[in-house]
Amino acid sequence: MSREAIVAKRYAKALFELAQQHGVAADVEGQLQVVVEVIDGDAYVSKFFASPNIETGKKVALLQKALNGKVSDLLQNTLGLLIERGRLSALGEIYTAYKQVAGDALGQADAVVYTATSLSDEDLAKTAVQFGAITGKKIRAVQVVDPALLGGVQVRIGDRLYDGSLSGKLFRLEKTLKSQAL
Repeated sequence: MSREAIVAKRYAKALFELAQQHGVAADVEGQLQVVVEVIDGDAYVSKFFASPNIETGKKVALLQKALNGKVSDLLQNTLGLLIERGRLSALGEIYTAYKQVAGDALGQADAVVYTATSLSDEDLAKTAVQFGAITGKKIRAVQVVDPALLGGVQVRIGDRLYDGSLSGKLFRLEKTLKSQAL
């Protein structure tokens, strides 16, 4: 694990613990997601906060003015601290770590469901329920369509991949046949 990832996890854990104490853990997660999308999604905003020529106080003041009343004071203070310590560039990693910490604490997990064709919302929800029973967590699923799978489904939850795709089965069959041919 890189040094940045370790630092991001520490900030995320501290932010989650404070948010949980104040009963706003889910709100902070949503607000943090929006802030990450805005800062990372706009090249001018990213350059502004990354610029060493702009005083830290001006960056903090601008951020507070822009976010006042739109995010919790807890998140606003955390963002100010990140700017002061020169760690705002790690905000994306902090968000990812926050989701992981919050998910672990609240019994939730994010899943990416890969399919060859698009699933209905009902089928995606059923898939989430099935994998929730396997993992013992509440699954928040998003779908990605990948025609290379040919059929079936792959589900990635954290670092674990459940492969029930046709392409995966063909690959495993090919591997078995090659090992028996030797």
